[in-house]
Amino acid sequence: MSPESRAEYFKNRRSKFKSFTVEVDREKMERFEEMLSKKSETKADWLNRKIDEELGK
Repeated sequence: MSPESRAEYFKNRRSKFKSFTVEVDREKMERFEEMLSKKSETKADWLNRKIDEELGK
């Protein structure tokens, strides 16, 4: 992939997505990740579902 097409790809990606980053207690996050793993759900899927619930979708 040429540098120009890579730059264009990430420019388009940044216009479509917004990052959400927080720091959480390690033990709490490990328990959360274990719970998600048992449900075969990703953190992104879980967060998107919760956001939809809050927005009333």
